[in-house]
Parts: sequence; C-alpha cells; structure tokens
Amino acid sequence: MTAQRPLTVSSAPTGLTGRVRVPGDKSISHRALMFAALAEGRTHISGLLEGEDVLRTAEAMRALGAKVVQKDGRWIVDGCGVNGLQEPADVLDMGNSGTAARLLSGVLATHPFMSIMTGDASLRGRPMGRVSVPLSETGARFVTRAGHKLPMAVEGTGKGKPLHYRLPVASAQVKSAILLAGLNCEGETVVEEPAPTRDHTENMLRHFGTEVKVEELPEAGRRITLKGPARLVAQDVLVPGDPSSAAFPVVAALLVPGSEIVVEAVGQNPLRTGLFKTLKEMGASLELRDERTEGGEVIGDLHVRAGRLKAVDVPAVRVPSMIDEYPVLAVACAFAEGTSRLRGLAELRVKESDRLASTVALLEANGAKVHVEGDDLIIEGQKSLPGGGKVQTHMDHRLAMSATVLGLAAEQPVHIDDTAFIETSFPGFVSLMNTLGAGLKP
Repeated sequence: MTAQRPLTVSSAPTGLTGRVRVPGDKSISHRALMFAALAEGRTHISGLLEGEDVLRTAEAMRALGAKVVQKDGRWIVDGCGVNGLQEPADVLDMGNSGTAARLLSGVLATHPFMSIMTGDASLRGRPMGRVSVPLSETGARFVTRAGHKLPMAVEGTGKGKPLHYRLPVASAQVKSAILLAGLNCEGETVVEEPAPTRDHTENMLRHFGTEVKVEELPEAGRRITLKGPARLVAQDVLVPGDPSSAAFPVVAALLVPGSEIVVEAVGQNPLRTGLFKTLKEMGASLELRDERTEGGEVIGDLHVRAGRLKAVDVPAVRVPSMIDEYPVLAVACAFAEGTSRLRGLAELRVKESDRLASTVALLEANGAKVHVEGDDLIIEGQKSLPGGGKVQTHMDHRLAMSATVLGLAAEQPVHIDDTAFIETSFPGFVSLMNTLGAGLKP
C-alpha cells in the first residue's frame, strides 16, 4: 500500500512563469502499449506517460506474453499478434486505472484462456458491469464480486461473436473495450455512441493498419464499424502531452495574479479539448500556437496569461470531451464573476471517487458557494476564496491536483490529506509546478 503524502498548499508567492511540458497523454499511452502487444513486429513508443497507471498496463502486457522494455528514453514492444497473447501465470493487478481495466477486459474477452484482474481499493470499488455485461455476448464469461466489481475472472473465447452495441451513455472506455474484443471476432463489430467520445482507439487502429469506418448518425452521435478478425502491424508511436494533465498548470496560471506560462506540445484532439474551449468562453487568455500533427494526433503549445474569468453555462453534450477536467474547472468557476452551471455530470459519480460529491466537498471546505441540482453543478463565483479547508481526496489523483490549484489561489493554506496518487497520472507534478514558481513543499 502506498504511504500517504499530505500536502499543505499556500498561495503562490509570485505569479507563475516559465515553459513546461506535461507528461504524455494517459489515454494514448494505455492504448499504445495494448495495440503494440497485439501487433505483429516491434513498436517503438516515445513520450509514454510513466505514471503508475500506465506502468501497470505495461506489466499486464508482459504477463500476457509481449516483450516490453524501456531503453534510451523509449519503450520497445515486441507484439504477439491478435489472438497471440498467452494465459497469465498470476493475477493482473491494474492498480488505480479504470481505463486499463476496462480496455483490457475487451482484449481478454476474445482470447481463449482464463485470467483474473484486480486493483487497489479505489478501483475495486468501481463498477465493471458497463463492460463485462455487453462483452459477455461475445461468448466470454465474467465472474465478479457483487455489483460487478473487481476482482474479476475472465474466461475468454477465441473468435468470439461480434457485437452490435449501442452505448446507453457516451463512454470512450466501453466503446474501446468492445472494439478491442472485435479484433478477434468473425464479422463486423459495430458500436453506436449517443455523443462523440475521444477517438484515440479509432486513430490508433488506423495507425496500426486496421480499417475502421466511422459514420455520423442522423439523430446524434456516431457509428463505428470494425471488421474482424483483424491484423495489426507494428508502427512507431509518439505520445503527445496529456490535455487532462495540462489542465492543472493552465488553470493555476489563469487564477494566480501575474502569471504567464507556456505548456508545450499538448494534444489538441477536438474530442479532448472541451476544457480549453470552456475556459475561452470564460474570457481566459489562452492561445494555441505552433499547431502541428505528429503520430496522427494534432498538438500545439498553450500560451496562458492570468486574468479575471466570467461565469459559464456548460452544456451536457460537452461532458465526453472534458470528463476528467470538471474538478479543476469547478475551481476556476469558484473564482469567476457570476454563477456557473456545469450540466449533466452523472458520469462523475463513478470515477475514481464519487467525483461530483468530492468536488462539492472540496469547494465548500474552502469557502465556495456551490450546490447540486440533479446532475448539474452550480457554482457562485467569488473574487477570492478564503481557503483554509481540509480536503479528503478519496485516493483520487485529479481531486488532489485540483485542490492544489485552489490552494495556490486561495487566501489561506489548503490542507490535502493525500497526494500520493497523483503519481498514477502525473509523475513529477509537484516539481513541475515548482518550476513555474508554485513554492510547493511536500
């Protein structure tokens, strides 16, 4: 068990300044390792996020038969080919990563062997039924604890039945799990999503040589079709900076007076940049420069300058493009002029914690005026927040980082019970913020 790392955050001594590069995109990093393991040949991965979550995925792919090594700043994966993975000798421990557990469920469902997945206390409390129930229709068998929770045993099936599945709720994780299962199914796997979600899986399937058809649905959303069994061929991957990680220094720079920073080479996939769009609607001085394409993904440098923000009304349709950024957006709204409404946040209740309730608690503990109406979060902005609160993170890395951002802008120090889990998604977070002048003292 990871030892707790409490942190007390005081207001930044000066404005934040400098140029930084955040760790590689976590969503793309997970997928790069999995697709490389399923490909034929050797893949070189640059910029991989080396946080605990992604390292768990690397270890799982090793346990399933792929050769995965780190050398000279890059990761090298010798893949086994689709249907070439081997039965693991031990339980696959996915740590804190719901993304890894859910995506890997799709891989395991259509490989003909038995495997067992578990995770840390936080992950074992999160529902897996959203993937295990539809994936059972491939012919795989899933055995879980009550409430579809880990540990979970998977009795996979080779050349399973292809699924035609309409997602009840937009979810890139569920979509990706079904498409990964479809790689080893005879016939067309079809996923319909009610609203577009991050499409890194579709982009990476194409990058590794598999044809994927994406159609806009007349009513809303998209239909994704994959014909299996598919063959993946090794391709080198460059992982861009994670926009979800960039969110924290960006919002901190907007809120701390006198700040001006640049966050380099951040992924600009339009299905991931809802936060940046929202911040601009709030009047943020946020400019994208040197936009370019690398490895099939658009990247660019974010130039940020502090300034007064105004309230915003965020539509529910934007949730999939910024699902992980709502806690830090809520912090920004607490300092904005006017009342903000963040709509349709039901999905936050099943993240690393009940992230909606935890965000409310974070804000209330530090003097913000906030309440929930149904699945909407309403925040009455103030020119300044008193701070001084004690924040319970519930093993949620994004909540811990959001509390850190709030502490840098609040009047009184903010006390955070545990920041150890920040390393799962953003290794070196404290040192990076200190590079900008945050003055954090672990």
